[in-house]
Amino acid sequence: MTDATLSERAPHTALEDILALLLGTLVVSFGASLLKQAGALTGGMAGLAFLIHYATGVKFGAAFFLLNVPFYWLAFRRMGKAFVLKTFCAIALVSVFTELHPHFIDISHLNPFYAAIFANAVMGLGFIVLFRHKASLGGVNILALYLQDRYNIRAGKVMMGVDVCIVLASIFLVSLPLLTASICGAVILNLIIAMNHRPNRYLA
Repeated sequence: MTDATLSERAPHTALEDILALLLGTLVVSFGASLLKQAGALTGGMAGLAFLIHYATGVKFGAAFFLLNVPFYWLAFRRMGKAFVLKTFCAIALVSVFTELHPHFIDISHLNPFYAAIFANAVMGLGFIVLFRHKASLGGVNILALYLQDRYNIRAGKVMMGVDVCIVLASIFLVSLPLLTASICGAVILNLIIAMNHRPNRYLA
């Protein structure tokens, strides 16, 4: 493929962005629902929202949405209005979808270790869809994407370091086996992002 061909790549259309937001958030929220049912954790703002949910009983969706509010300022100043709008929509959709999934699917038995690994892998794929369409799920995602765009630091590596710390902070709320599974899941999620979302890999 020549440089001329690469330079002529068309940007995503509005319809493609909307479909990507719906698909990405649906996938991420499904993974979050599996973690919620298993009592497992993940990293990022979702991990903090789970900690609040387990400790206080506040709904995950509400906690996730409110935790991300302060990060819109950074997104607006550094990433642009379109990024903020897409991110706001993505966060709102994940918050709603996560609470809706249990009304449509009921899993009678779910191995916690399997849930932690599979759910984080699924969420990693959803993040890639959102990132490719210039959206995120706020919080650590915004910080990681900003550092990648500004300083060429891979988003996956930043998220992995922060996420492992967040999961470790839950040591008093979950059992050691479940904590181990959650850490493994967080590492897998961020490996997926690190391998598939690198700066300058895509031009469109």
